[in-house]
Amino acid sequence: MKKYNVAILGATGAVGQEFLNLIEERNFPYDNLKLLASKRSAGKIINFMGKNFTVEEATDDSFKNIDIALFAGGSASTKFAPAAVKYGAVVIDNSSAFRMDPTVPLVVPEVNPEAIQQHKGIIANPNCSTIIMAMALKPLYDQAKIKRVVVSTYQAVSGAGKEAIDELDNQVQAIVENRPVEATILPSSSLPKHYQIAFNVIPHIDVFVEGDYTKEEMKMVHETQKIFNDYTMGITATTVRVPIYRSHSESINIEFEKEVSVDQAKELLAAFPGVILQDNPAEMLYPMPLFTSNQNEVFVGRIRKDNSIQNALNLWVVGDQIRKGAALNALQIAEYMIKHNLI
Repeated sequence: MKKYNVAILGATGAVGQEFLNLIEERNFPYDNLKLLASKRSAGKIINFMGKNFTVEEATDDSFKNIDIALFAGGSASTKFAPAAVKYGAVVIDNSSAFRMDPTVPLVVPEVNPEAIQQHKGIIANPNCSTIIMAMALKPLYDQAKIKRVVVSTYQAVSGAGKEAIDELDNQVQAIVENRPVEATILPSSSLPKHYQIAFNVIPHIDVFVEGDYTKEEMKMVHETQKIFNDYTMGITATTVRVPIYRSHSESINIEFEKEVSVDQAKELLAAFPGVILQDNPAEMLYPMPLFTSNQNEVFVGRIRKDNSIQNALNLWVVGDQIRKGAALNALQIAEYMIKHNLI
């Protein structure tokens, strides 16, 4: 099998580290591997598959002779993606920088792999919550076109980075020890006010935009419509941060153009690649972050009729946002390109 020169930008962060885990787990066919990060992280040593790699400071020239550039996200994407493309690399980017660019495909491989062929050097990875929802919607959408989606998310603190994980730890410890609780990270470190996340939920992820929705909520709307290439599908979202370390949960209400029975939905979801049906109320079996963390699949359960409206179902969906919601989805795009001789 042909092997490829791979660069990981943001190699020291959570998504970058997950790239490394998955490359090893999935036996990804890499030849040379280059680990890149900011100047602050340059020089760190990362042991990968028995070999020590020195993290390099990312520059435009870092992408010479690179075939596949996996970008873990952040502002560096805008800075370095054009240089990587100029040197002939295909960039698979986890940031939001290119997602709504009409010239850049936005891809979930199980949902719209055909879009990959339209790339001009950059392929965008959707928002983590969008990916998890799209996986549950796709088999149902193909059965009966979706008119409207109402989604509420319950998002883990790791979605806000390692600092948010540490802050949850510190706050829980402070409460246990009856010390004052400090909050400096959530909803976002860049905002003027911060709230405790321990034993709390915060209905605010990213910044507020038009109509008092948050940017995170509008990502779920616009990205889902682009992935499905259906701008008539109505979507409204409420995104909430919860005191969970890893794995995002979503309550999704779907209205269809024609009836989809509960049994049909279960059958379709159980057969869909990358989805695990976990739905047995009699045995108290349903998806939970406790058991879906570090798993590659999206788990779906609590499937039931919406008794308030015709042709509608309720779903409970849980997925690891660092794996399928980020690193795994990006690596699957690369794997698809290799399998179909697109790179």
